[in-house]
Amino acid sequence: MKTKIIAVANQKGGVGKTTTAMNLGAALALKNKRVLLIDLDPQANLSEYLGYEPDGKPTMTQLIGQAAGMGKAPETVSGIRKHKAIEGMDYIPADINLANAETAMFSALSRETILKRILFPEAVSDYDYVIIDCLPSLGILMINALTAADELLIPVQPQKFSLDGLEALAALTAQIRATVNTTLGRITILPTMIERTNVCKAALNELSERYASELSSTVIHKSVEAAKSSETGAALCSNTKSKLGEEYKQLADEMIAAS
Repeated sequence: MKTKIIAVANQKGGVGKTTTAMNLGAALALKNKRVLLIDLDPQANLSEYLGYEPDGKPTMTQLIGQAAGMGKAPETVSGIRKHKAIEGMDYIPADINLANAETAMFSALSRETILKRILFPEAVSDYDYVIIDCLPSLGILMINALTAADELLIPVQPQKFSLDGLEALAALTAQIRATVNTTLGRITILPTMIERTNVCKAALNELSERYASELSSTVIHKSVEAAKSSETGAALCSNTKSKLGEEYKQLADEMIAAS
């Protein structure tokens, strides 16, 4: 099986993007898939969720910086990856200095392809899935993630402003497909933080009308389970009694079936 690179992205924050990256990865690992998570957000929320503690060793900051021409001896994916033993996933953490690396990317040659060059096929051949947790922005890091990706997963909280923001991401994705990543394939819109309210129901109906072919058959409900999971660092699907964990397992099945 060819390694599948999935960018988890939305320029709007607070939609469950990091929770989705973490728990989709854990659900895929439970299904005996080899998974690498990549934190591409200077806020490093995914790294914190995974239990990462800064140890002075290279992170995504160094990988990006070196590929952009800022560094000396190149680091590699296999050289800096870390392991989350309980969920059986590998990951590459981020740190706040990734914001400085992002600034330096603007003057780099072929700046849109920096991440793609880092994640070249041989570098990620140990994995079935590489999942990139993107920062909430339409900037150069997001463009790099979309250029490197085979698929795009968009968590969306069903609210008016969230739906409006989808149009900007859709426009950027269309530009990426037309230029630097003509093989960018499936786009999946994942409704998250679902509540039993009329507002939520109306927004879901609008999603169905506007994005019928991209809309996931799985939805993720709103629950305190998500906050507890991020606090403990344990994936939701590690708890057999977790409703959200079962929903992420269903999402994993959907992603596998579409591969």
